[in-house]
Amino acid sequence: MTATTWNTDRPWRGIMVATTLPFREDLSVDHDAYAEHVAWLIANGCDGVVPNGSLGEYQTLTDQERAQVVRTAVEAAGDGARVMPGVAAYGSAQSRRWAEQAAEAGCGSVLLLPPNTYRADAAAVRAHYTEVARVGIPVVAYNNPFDTKVDLTPDLLARLHGDGSIVAVKEFSGDVRRAYEIAELAPELDLLIGADDVLLELAVAGAVGWIAGYPNAFPESCATLYRAAVAGDLDTALPLYKSLHPLLRWDSKTEFVQSIKLSMDIAGRHGGPTRPPRHPLTGAVEAAVRTATEKAVADGHR
Repeated sequence: MTATTWNTDRPWRGIMVATTLPFREDLSVDHDAYAEHVAWLIANGCDGVVPNGSLGEYQTLTDQERAQVVRTAVEAAGDGARVMPGVAAYGSAQSRRWAEQAAEAGCGSVLLLPPNTYRADAAAVRAHYTEVARVGIPVVAYNNPFDTKVDLTPDLLARLHGDGSIVAVKEFSGDVRRAYEIAELAPELDLLIGADDVLLELAVAGAVGWIAGYPNAFPESCATLYRAAVAGDLDTALPLYKSLHPLLRWDSKTEFVQSIKLSMDIAGRHGGPTRPPRHPLTGAVEAAVRTATEKAVADGHR
């Protein structure tokens, strides 16, 4: 389906992996390992990467580290259009500066949360997106009402799209019914799957991209699942989805960063530690992630 195929005209489409960020034992950023990971993801069926998102622990990075992560991703991807950095920040001016940095690095788009340090109203949200959109790089909105306490409802998304501020939305609310309302109110706005555990439902509802977590550990299987789902090939997609869902649901839990990094370690990749205040998984949570990952490996997922 051409509507879901990655291309430089709409580089936010397809499988864009929200990348984890490898740290050394002293918790410094391992840029060489990150470059290898980005190249590996693209070589194994993913279309691009989203650095400096929550999975990339951007809140713990210095400005210098954050800027270098973007440059590393662009170089490793081989085409800046395949890179969609997160540009969330406390203020609109800061987010705009990160968008400018992404544009200077040659990125194809950016991912932007609404204001998230207070419960912003619709006018403040629209002003925030307008300010960042002035940079000229395509902006993908990120709706995560759980963590931001700001809900980008279908009506508000339609207004943002009508303002010319956004080209797509990463939908993380978990409410798959919204896909149809978004399509009715803003038919030209691209819907991107924002939570791994509603992938099939949103793909069937017309999503044209997936900002994904678990391809960090299993890119080939996740790529096969996504492409079958958006093509409507349920004979292929549904068994894969059921097999992977015990893992995919961890993308929507509080411990999602540690869970995906642990899965990477078990699958033979380098997940490694997280920076504080995140701490290693223990007890029942660690056991559940470990069991689901080991089963995925045993089932041949890659």
